Amino acid sequence: MATSNDKLQKMELRQNYQNLWHTDLMHTVTQDPPYCCFSCLCGPCVSYLLRKRALYNDMSRYVCCAGYMPCSGKCGESKCPEICLATEVFCCFANSVASTRFLLQDEFNIQTTACDNCIIGFMFCLSQLACIFSLVACIVGSDELQEASQILNLLADLVYCTVCACMQTQHKVEMDKRDGKFGPQPMAVPPHQQMSRIDQPYPATVGYPPQQQAYGYPPQGYPPPQGQGYPPPQGQGYPAGGYPPPAYNQGHYPPPTH
Repeated sequence: MATSNDKLQKMELRQNYQNLWHTDLMHTVTQDPPYCCFSCLCGPCVSYLLRKRALYNDMSRYVCCAGYMPCSGKCGESKCPEICLATEVFCCFANSVASTRFLLQDEFNIQTTACDNCIIGFMFCLSQLACIFSLVACIVGSDELQEASQILNLLADLVYCTVCACMQTQHKVEMDKRDGKFGPQPMAVPPHQQMSRIDQPYPATVGYPPQQQAYGYPPQGYPPPQGQGYPPPQGQGYPAGGYPPPAYNQGHYPPPTH
């Protein structure tokens, strides 16, 4: 019970993250069209590659479902992580995509936008509605309901495949950013304990520049040392001595050289 409450608190904490995905779900198709098509045609293969990349290609870090599911750490991952990951992405594809998403969010302090939440929520609601229609059609035995349930199931499958492809493309673009493909500096591999943030109470800032110090008053280093800044030291007035400069043969400019 305590473990469930801890995970619920971590999910609530995730809602307060400040960073955003490099691209939202609506624009992943235009951001990387070939990879989005690849994700749609072979989702499990992409999920395998993305999870391995999210772990910086170090499979010794692998835990089933990235440590977010009850089965995590109980499937012999340490002995054969590649086989366990392949089993995860083919048998529990949805969980594998979601786990990689949570892993990136917790590592880089990324929140999911309201638009992305609506798209994901629509996908789940449509799948549940299709399931309900299928059950009702089986119970009632109506041909019309059976046909409607088939149409809903087809639509739900199309939305599911499309949203999962967009999510995986979003993850890939975020890791491109992490690895320096959008900037000069690739990000270093974080320590082992930062790969799965579920057991840590505060979000990480790995891969993002440190936050600038908030503007305040007075600024740091104020007042300035004697002889610098404003007002000038006692005995010195304004304008400064020697101004205006002495006249040089008034009417002649510039002054003659000696």
